[in-house]
Parts: sequence; C-alpha cells; structure tokens
Amino acid sequence: MDAFEDNDVFFITYEGARSSELVKKYTMKNLGMNPFRFLLSVPKVFGILLREKPDIIISTGSEIAIPVFYTAKLLRIKTIFIESLCRVEAPSLTGKIVYPISDVFLVQWKQLLPKFGKKAQYWGNVL
Repeated sequence: MDAFEDNDVFFITYEGARSSELVKKYTMKNLGMNPFRFLLSVPKVFGILLREKPDIIISTGSEIAIPVFYTAKLLRIKTIFIESLCRVEAPSLTGKIVYPISDVFLVQWKQLLPKFGKKAQYWGNVL
C-alpha cells in the first residue's frame, strides 16, 4: 500500500476472510451473475461514494467493479481499471463491461491490447 501513502483509502469488497483484515472497508454479498443483486447494490454503492467522496477509484476486477464504476461515472469520479494479471489471452467480462466508461484502462499483457479498443494501455505488470 506504499503507493497510496498519505491518501485516504477505503475498499468496497466482498464479505470474506481476506476482507476481514482490511481496516476501512465496505462489504457486500457476492453479486455473482445475479442481476437483482446488481440492482440492489447500486443504492448502497451510491451512498458509499457520496459519503467517502473519492477522487479516484481503482479496481483490479471482479463484478463488484461494475456497479461501482457506473455509479462513479454518474458522480463524475475518475476510474482506473486494471485487467487481472491472470487475463493473458482473453478479457474478463467485467473488463468488457467497464471498458467504455473507464477513464484509464490497463491490461497487463500486450496480447490483450487488440481485444479492447484504443483506450486500453499496456504499462507492464502493474500488480
């Protein structure tokens, strides 16, 4: 977390063992592919973003980024999406869905660049 030193950081993530150690977090139940859960998550995400007023949102994937990024777009909050390092040949579904609204969209493998549009950038392995 050295990259975020001197900045306020919070997480919007899933409930679970790994998230239990995070200091400042908002947890949600796994959205999975359930459109009803997606819709129910939007008001909660909206409230979190209004309360925290982040300057920027960074995500490395998973479907929870979808309602967060679209809500952030409505609130004019900048977003950076980093496609997961495990995505070597094919884009993630989350990446495809948030690509159009991401302010910065990074892939960690050069061969993924042609799978997205001109907005996608390769900076090497970011995470």
